Amino acid sequence: MQAILALEDGTTFSGQGFGAPGQRVGEVVFNTAMTGYQEILTDPSYAGQLVMLTASHVGNTGVNPADVESARVHCTGLLVRHYPRRYSSWRAEQSLSDYLASRGVPAMAGLDTRSLTIHLREHGAKNGCLVVAETVDADQALEQARACPPMSGQDLASTVCTDQVHAWDEGVFDLAQGRFGRSEGGRHVVCYDFGVKRNMLRLLVDAGCRITVVPAKTPLEEVLALAPDGVLLSNGPGDPEPCDYAITAIRGLLERGVPTFGICLGYQLLALAAGARTVKMKFGHHGANHPVKDLATGQVLITSQNHGFAVDEGSLPDHVIPTHRSLFDGTLQGIRIKGKPAMGFQGHPEASPGPHDLRGLFARFVEMIETADERG
Repeated sequence: MQAILALEDGTTFSGQGFGAPGQRVGEVVFNTAMTGYQEILTDPSYAGQLVMLTASHVGNTGVNPADVESARVHCTGLLVRHYPRRYSSWRAEQSLSDYLASRGVPAMAGLDTRSLTIHLREHGAKNGCLVVAETVDADQALEQARACPPMSGQDLASTVCTDQVHAWDEGVFDLAQGRFGRSEGGRHVVCYDFGVKRNMLRLLVDAGCRITVVPAKTPLEEVLALAPDGVLLSNGPGDPEPCDYAITAIRGLLERGVPTFGICLGYQLLALAAGARTVKMKFGHHGANHPVKDLATGQVLITSQNHGFAVDEGSLPDHVIPTHRSLFDGTLQGIRIKGKPAMGFQGHPEASPGPHDLRGLFARFVEMIETADERG
C-alpha cells in the first residue's frame, strides 16, 4: 500500500503503508522514546493524534498482550522511519502490522522522521491527514488535514474514559512469574478516569491501595459516597479547560480536604481548580528522557512525558506552590496546594515506557493519605 501524510500547512510526506488501510486525521506529534511502542499506542492521552516515533526501528519486537496500557489503540495513526518485516522476541504473539490492522489503525513507514521532527519543532504541532491505500490523493488529504478541528477547546477525556464504576486489583507485571501481581490493598483510592494508564493503577496497588475507577463525569457526591481515603486524578487527552465537570468536582475535593494526586491532565485540572491557567504548548513534550528538577531538593529526575498543554506558572495563586520544573524548556512540572493534602505532577511517574525515577510520588501520595487520616 502507498501512504501519504499531509500537514495543514501544505507540507507532505510519502512512504509505505502498513497496518490497516484508511484515512485518519489528527494533531501530528513526535515521541522520542526508544522503546515502548505498544504502551504509546494504547495510551489514551494520544487520542486525536497521529503519533510519529523518532526511534529508527519500530515493530522489531512484535506485540504481546501484557504490554498495553488500555483496552485499545487510541492514537489515530502511527508514523515511523523503518518497519522491519520480521520481529523477534520470545514474548511476541503478533506482528505490529497485524495488530494495527486488526484494530483498524493505519500506519506509514519510510517517513523522513528527522525532517518532520524539525518541521514540528520550528513551526509547532500541526494537524495532518494520513492516507494508506492502493492509490493516494495528496490534494484530498490536504483538504482533510485543514478541516481537522484544533486540539484546543476539545474535551476528549469524557470520550476515552470508562463508562462504569469498577474495582481494580492488578499489580505490576512480574516477568519471572509471567503474570500480574494481585492485592486486596488497604487504603481506598478512587481514580477519576480521564484516560488512565493501567500502570498508574498497578503501582498504586503495589503501594498497598484498593482501587475504584469511576468515569470522568462522575459527580463529586457519588465519589464521596464511596468513602475514599484519597483520590487520583488520572492522565488523559485533549484540552483541560473544557472539562468544567472535573474542575468543579476537584474544587469540592479541595474544600473537603480529601487527599488528591493529579497526574498529567489530572495535574492540569487540579491547577485550574486551584485558580491557575493552562496554555497550549508549541509542540508539547512526548518522550522518555525529559530532565525535571525537584525544586525542594535540587535533584534532577529523568521522566516520561506526554502532554500538549502546560500550567502557566505566572498564573499560580499564592496558595499554589511550584514543586518541579522542566530543564528542557523551564515549564512548570509540579505543584502542591498550601494547607491542603493535594499535589500534582505533569509528567508520568508510572512511565511505561520510561524511567522509574518518579515512582516515589505514589508512596508520597499514600503517606499524604495516612497523614490526613492521623489528623482526623
